[in-house]
Amino acid sequence: MKTMLKNLAVGAVAALGLASLSPVAKAEDPIRIGSFLSVTGPAAFLGDPELKTLELYVHQLNENGGLLGREVQLVHYDDSGDASKARTFVTRLLRQDKVDLIIGGSTTGATMAAVPVIEQARVPFISLAGAETISTPVKKWVFKMPQSDRQAARRVLTDMRERGLTRIGLISGTGGFGASGRNVTLEEAKTMGIEVVADETYNPKDTDVTAQLTRIRNTDGVQAVLNFDFGQGPAIVTKNYKQLGIELPFYQSHGVASDSFLKLAGDAANGLRLPATALLVADTIPDSDPQHGVVTGYKKAYEDRYNSSVSTFGGYAYDGFQLAVQAIKQAGSTDPAKVRDALESIQGYVGVTGTYNLSAKDHMGLSYDSFRILEVKDGHWTLVE
Repeated sequence: MKTMLKNLAVGAVAALGLASLSPVAKAEDPIRIGSFLSVTGPAAFLGDPELKTLELYVHQLNENGGLLGREVQLVHYDDSGDASKARTFVTRLLRQDKVDLIIGGSTTGATMAAVPVIEQARVPFISLAGAETISTPVKKWVFKMPQSDRQAARRVLTDMRERGLTRIGLISGTGGFGASGRNVTLEEAKTMGIEVVADETYNPKDTDVTAQLTRIRNTDGVQAVLNFDFGQGPAIVTKNYKQLGIELPFYQSHGVASDSFLKLAGDAANGLRLPATALLVADTIPDSDPQHGVVTGYKKAYEDRYNSSVSTFGGYAYDGFQLAVQAIKQAGSTDPAKVRDALESIQGYVGVTGTYNLSAKDHMGLSYDSFRILEVKDGHWTLVE
C-alpha cells in the first residue's frame, strides 16, 4: 500500500478492484470510477480515510459480482491538497483514463478547480468537500455529499441561542473552507438575531493565534466563540484558547469532526462543541434511529479492515460511492447523462451522513437536522441531548 501511494503521488494510476479479487467476468470493459483526493499533505486527514473507504467498497462490490455484471476499477490520483494538481489530474481522468464518473475533491479549493473541467466534459461528479459554493447555485454535473457550511453554521448558532448565547466571537481561517464558513456564519447570524461582536481571521500556516483570541476575549459582551476552519489550524486555536484560560463556551465547525482532531488538540478539546454526523457516536445512537444500521455497519467494516478509527470524511466517501452505485444500477448503464439523471432523482437514501433527497434544485439533498451536536468529554465525542 505504501508503494502504491508513493506512485500515486507522482501521478501514476492505481487500478483497484482487480479481477483476481473477484469472480467478475472480463467480457466487457470495466466500469471506471475516477478519484482525486488529498491523501498526502496538510489535508491528508481528509483524503486518507476517503481513499481507504473507496478501496474497501470497490473490493467488496467486485467480490459480490461487480456492477451491472462488470468489474469496477478505481482510478485514483493524489492531489496533496493542491488545486492546480487537482485540475491536472481531473483532466487526465477524463481524457486519458476515460472514467465513467468521478468521486473526489477532499478540499473546497481542489473541488472548485476541477469543476469547470468536469462541467465541460459532462461527466457526473460527486464532491466530498463541504463549502456551499460547490453545489449552490446548482451545477448540472456536480453533486456534493457533506452538509453545507451554511447548515453547519446554522446548527451551531441554534445551539448557542438555545443556551442563551447571542453575542459571539468568530475566528476563521483565510483558506477556501474557512472563508466560506465565515461568510455564511455572518449571514446566518443576522437572520437568527445573533450579534457577531468580534471577527478575527488567521492564515492556514500560522502557528499561533493568541493575538486574535486575546482581542476576542477582550471584546465587551462576547459570550461564546466559534472557530470555522479545517486542518491543523483549529487544533492550534483550541490549544491557544486553553492556554489563555478563556472560559467562554467554545465551538468548532464540522471541518474537524474526526478523532484525528482530538489527537492534535489533546486535553484542550474537552468541553468544546461542534456539529457532526451520527458516525462519531455510532455506538451510542439507539437501534430505532434510521441511521443505526448503516453507521454501525460502515464503522465495523472500516475499523476491521484498517485497524483505525472512522471519520466523517470517510463517511462522505461511503455515501458518495453508494449513491454512484445506486445511480448506475438505476440507469442500467454508465451513460453519463442517464447516470446524472438517476443521481438527481435519488430520494430517501439513508447514509452515514444523513438521509439524502436529491432533486434538480438540490444536488446535496441533506436537511439541516442531519447534523448532531457533539461535545468532547474526557477526550471522547459525546452526543448532546
